[in-house]
This record gives sequence, structure tokens and C-alpha cells, in this order.
Amino acid sequence: MPPKIEKNSLSSPVLHIQEVFDLVKDDLTEMEDGFRANLNSGVQLVSKVGQYILKSGGKRFRPMVLLLSSRLCDYTGNKHIPLAGVIELIHTATLLHDDVVDNAGLRRGSATANTVWGDGASILVGDYMLSKAFAIAVANNDMRVLSVLSQTTTRMAEGEVFQLLKHRDSATTEAEYLEMVTNKTGVLIAAAAEIPAIISEQPFEKQTALASFGLGLGIAYQLMDDCLDYISTDEDLGKAVGNDLKEGKVTLPFIHAAKKAVGAELEHLKKSIGSEDMSDDALSGVLEIINRHKGIEYTVERARGYIADAKKSIEIFAPDMDHAALITVADFVIDRTY
Repeated sequence: MPPKIEKNSLSSPVLHIQEVFDLVKDDLTEMEDGFRANLNSGVQLVSKVGQYILKSGGKRFRPMVLLLSSRLCDYTGNKHIPLAGVIELIHTATLLHDDVVDNAGLRRGSATANTVWGDGASILVGDYMLSKAFAIAVANNDMRVLSVLSQTTTRMAEGEVFQLLKHRDSATTEAEYLEMVTNKTGVLIAAAAEIPAIISEQPFEKQTALASFGLGLGIAYQLMDDCLDYISTDEDLGKAVGNDLKEGKVTLPFIHAAKKAVGAELEHLKKSIGSEDMSDDALSGVLEIINRHKGIEYTVERARGYIADAKKSIEIFAPDMDHAALITVADFVIDRTY
């Protein structure tokens, strides 16, 4: 871990997101090396799929949150690096499973693993990653961390199943969707933020504060993803714009528009989300309705609210450089374009 920058009890400095990346650059590199080593297997297909996923990149947002939280908690041990890898292994496993469920063809601009090796290989390698993640966590020898991870993965699975139940359901409510988002995305980022407080023996109120920060961060992250699916370019997203809608995923911009729409507009939304093969014209029609009813703006404002709450939750920590880094990450969730 890079040396701590001296605390400042008076005010929190302002950082650019690149400066934040630089704070944990060495830790992330070490985490990547461990991640790569853990994907080596005597079964060649496991290693092939693992290396393919590594080459496709990724933002490593979740491990970055864990590493930054470790700095905030003044953690001086060496458990944070493998535990950051655990978080990324769990996340990557869920992506492999998601792509099979969604029958996705592209992720991060490359063909998905299930497209290259088939659904069976993707599911089983995803299972391998989950097993590996818990093997590493067990070696950490902390039942408190294991408890957080087991509860987290259970809730993530529940979120995935709930999303499957709501597939192409135009009547999905905002409350239902937020429950889904909380479990699918929020809880893993909450775990990433909370685990450093556990391993650094922080008081319970600081553990709770970081868990709340991570949860708000995670929910906002997914809400902004919902917006980007409609407003980014194919190149930025690494997949087709409107892909969520074409896959039958009802997200908050759609839900808000459906709540406001009446008559022919509402019928078009219902018909489009229920279509197995949505045309470009139908997608354009949905985008027009969403824009007319300010579905994107509404979703961004909801995300801003979660970020504001997340920032408040860590006011319990001294306003130093590491606190500022997490505040910058929170702002980045709203400002990012990919």
C-alpha cells in the first residue's frame, strides 16, 4: 500500500479522479497479479476463459473502493489486496452468469465468453471463480468477513432471480426496481467499502458508515448505468445502445416514463418491452417517450440523491486526503460517461 498522506483535520482537499486512481495504482497492480494467478488452473479451459476476461479489461471499480476504504481506515496489514481480488472475482463471476441469462453477445467491446466458448463453459467458469473467491476469503481467517461475503452473494443471487421474474414486465414499479438494484449491484460495493473497516478493527459505527457509503454508491452506479444505456454511443458502452431494453430489462428511465405515459405512448412502451425482436424504429419511439417524460433526468436526480446520502454517511471520518478520494469517487459515479 502506498504511504499515507498526512491527515488534515481542518478541511478535505479536492482531488481529480486520476489522482484517486494514482493513490491505489500499485495496490491495483498487485491485485491484478493475484487475480491472474488465481485464474490459472490445471483445467485448460478455465485458464483460457480467465485470461480472455482479463484481457477484455474492466474498470476495477469495486476493488478500488475496497483499497481506498483501506486507506481511509489506516489499515497497515496485507489482507486488503487478496480481499480486493475476492470482490473482483465475485463480480466477474456474476458477469459471466449474467451474459448467459441475457444471451448477451458483447461486453466491453468484445465477444462475451458464452459467445466464444458456449453457455456451459461460462456458467462453470463463473462457478469456479465464486469458489475461488471463497477459498481466498477462508484463507483470510476472519469469520466476520466471511459473514459479510456470504450474505452479499446470497442477496446478489436473489437480485438476479428477481430480475428474471421481472423480465419484460412493463408494470415493474420503482420500489421493485430499486430492490433489485440494491441486491444486484449495491450490496457488493457495500461489502467492498465495509470489509476494510472490519479488518482494521474500526468501531461498529464506522463499519456501518462505510457499508452505507458503499450501498449508496452502488445503487447510484447502477442508476447511472441505466441512463448510459440510453444516451451513450455503442463505442463508449462496448455494447449496443438500448441493449437493456432489447434484452427485456425494465430500468428506471423506462419505469418513470411508463408511470407518466398514457394512451398510445403507454401502449407503445408495453409493446416494445414485450417484443422478442425490437426494431430500431421501435427503440427510437421508446427513447422519444422516455425523453419526453424526462426519464433520464429523473434517474440522474435519484442517483444524485443516493450519492449525497453516501457522502453524508462518511462524515464521521476525518476530512483528509483519503476521505477526499472517496468523495471524488462518489462524484465520478454521476459524472462518468462509460
